[in-house]
Amino acid sequence: MNKKDLEFYKGKKVLVTGHTGFKGSWLCQILIGAGAEVTGYSLEPPTNPSLFEEAGIAEKINHVVGDVRDREKLMKVFQEVQPEIVLHLAAQPIVRESYKDPVGTYETNVMGTVNICEAVRQNPCVKSFLNVTTDKVYKNNEWCWGYREDEPLDGYDPYSNSKSCSELVTHSYINSFYCDMDVAVSTARAGNVIGGGDFAPDRIIPDCVRAAEKMISEDAPGEIIVRNPYSTRPYQHVLEPLNIYLTIAKAQYEDKSKAGFYNVGPDDADCVTTGDIVDKFCGAWNSGGLFTDKGSMSWVNKHDGGPHEANFLKLDCSLIKQVFGWKPVWNIDKAIEMVVKFSKRRIAEPDKVADEMIEEINDFFK
Repeated sequence: MNKKDLEFYKGKKVLVTGHTGFKGSWLCQILIGAGAEVTGYSLEPPTNPSLFEEAGIAEKINHVVGDVRDREKLMKVFQEVQPEIVLHLAAQPIVRESYKDPVGTYETNVMGTVNICEAVRQNPCVKSFLNVTTDKVYKNNEWCWGYREDEPLDGYDPYSNSKSCSELVTHSYINSFYCDMDVAVSTARAGNVIGGGDFAPDRIIPDCVRAAEKMISEDAPGEIIVRNPYSTRPYQHVLEPLNIYLTIAKAQYEDKSKAGFYNVGPDDADCVTTGDIVDKFCGAWNSGGLFTDKGSMSWVNKHDGGPHEANFLKLDCSLIKQVFGWKPVWNIDKAIEMVVKFSKRRIAEPDKVADEMIEEINDFFK
């Protein structure tokens, strides 16, 4: 998708759940720039600080604070807004948090999806609906090749399993209800995303940024704690999956045959270990520019004996490449470069977060 393709969204009524989160904030910024009429439905921002607040997203959209578990309120918003396109990102997205609160994780990720699907079923204004899940929906056999869309779904931990259930809920609604309606429905199984403005706990790039900020503000050693440097993940810049989400939603709006279940991940070369990605971050941070006079970044391996997480995971993205002619725009090195650029500018010019987002979006979609 390029800038011309984004013109499709001008004037379209788009409802985004989970819009106060990291990916949701970037998605809203793209849609605002495209001229869409955006309604966001979500809890308050999940982190402090938050990209949503620092970029002033609330002032630019119809910002609704609500819980996807609250079906009555969700229905009311659908009836009032009459969205044409629904992008469902709301979730409890942290693996470790799902071990602490499995019930809340299932309530949000499963019943939240049921409520969204039901709202779409009862509102024929919706022509295109995309449920965003995760690469962790697959039964993980720790093998070295990428999972395809027809592999068995069976996430291990409560987060991954709840997203597998979210997929199955969507499949059931497609078979039971949507097949007789004028609505196109897809799911997108995305790999790990990185980008400026992610402040979530227990994620490696936010941990890197926090360590760098602490080095600058507290004159502390620039040391990043890495729990498992040998786990392999498909990393991509946040604009990559958002690009394909918008591509899928547009394509199936115009042609229902494009609806399906799609893996969304980087090329094989960008499936790297946690240790590799931290090396890349340290190299980009230390290579020059702002704050290098404050010290250099490095990392240390300190496994904390936490709960089970997959060691090896990657996706086969042949299908989206075949159906949409899709290919990544930024590789992992460029993605890390943009994370460092964003983070350094945010520290130096905290009032320019929205400007940095817009500049990166324009660069990506040019």
